[in-house]
Amino acid sequence: MDNVVQRVGVVILAAGSSSRMGRPKLLLPWGDTTVLGHQIRVWQKLGTGQIAVVCAVADDTMRAELDHLKFPAGNRIINPQPALEMFSSVCCASRWPGWLPQLTHWAITLGDQPHLRMETLQALLAFSAQQPASICQPRCAGRLRHPVILPKERFLRLRGASCATLREFLQSLPKEPASCDIDDPGLDFDIDTPADYERALALHLR
Repeated sequence: MDNVVQRVGVVILAAGSSSRMGRPKLLLPWGDTTVLGHQIRVWQKLGTGQIAVVCAVADDTMRAELDHLKFPAGNRIINPQPALEMFSSVCCASRWPGWLPQLTHWAITLGDQPHLRMETLQALLAFSAQQPASICQPRCAGRLRHPVILPKERFLRLRGASCATLREFLQSLPKEPASCDIDDPGLDFDIDTPADYERALALHLR
């Protein structure tokens, strides 16, 4: 399992505008760090092969936070058109030339889901290792959720995708994603509003 996880690259999507929160949600406090800092720390603990953060161009606040976290500048992906929403960041990541050549899979994760259990991510990675040719997603309450793990061939196909969303891209493929049933209430939402943030904190502190 460890060797498989070491061949997984992680895309942390962090280029959103946080308009509904009213302030940068990935920079909100989370334990002894921030939402983003916690996300990076968790994927490091899982032992993944490479972690990259997709940031909006000219986002000085995010750059300062990544500097504070000592996150390598070489693992930051700049989205020049963040207004085109999340899928533009996913496509930027697929086109980025800085990925390590030994990677075979990529986990695309929302930057604002720090409340997911470590066990949830471990289960998803183990499930993907058992089905290396499939796109894999967790499923909760009958619905597919994030993170999404894509094998290399599917991840690289994003470079030329003409879809508007990641969901649309996945639906355009001939084979549906393989789903892993996981009972984690954190899968049901991400942090968009102050109320979501309080709910996520409550889950994290259980």
